[in-house]
Amino acid sequence: MLPNGSPFPMLSLPTTTGDELRLPAAVKGSYAVVLVYRGSWCPYCVGQLRSFATRHDPLMAENIATVALSSDSGATARQTVDELHIPFPVACEADVPAVAEALGCYTDPAMTFFQSTGFVLDPEGKVMLAVYSSGPIGRLGPTDVIGFVNRRRNSNAPSAS
Repeated sequence: MLPNGSPFPMLSLPTTTGDELRLPAAVKGSYAVVLVYRGSWCPYCVGQLRSFATRHDPLMAENIATVALSSDSGATARQTVDELHIPFPVACEADVPAVAEALGCYTDPAMTFFQSTGFVLDPEGKVMLAVYSSGPIGRLGPTDVIGFVNRRRNSNAPSAS
């Protein structure tokens, strides 16, 4: 698992638009949320993605970028983006064992999908907060992220707060 204050590992993943999402470079200079989700078949993940999509403008107003990734195929991920009107980059076809090892994510026993994992990064690409779930529930929400980032911006609170 990635401890607070550690640099977010470099990842390069294909996106639903055919581009490459390079983390943490893609979000450097802003606070960021990285959502690692189980897949489009997971109702909890769909709810989380929908909540971040509908709160995209308030997050951007606070200089908080959002990106998401899963092992879904490109076609499945594109359908999810279209159906939920997701305005942020969504990476797909992630190599579950490799990404899980880099990020410390829990996976299913066969390592075919990630369990929900979320990170809040500072503008330098360092982990401010990591939320690891070993099952389908337990994940970041946009309102909590905005509050957490604003609290950190406005105080000298240690990373673990």
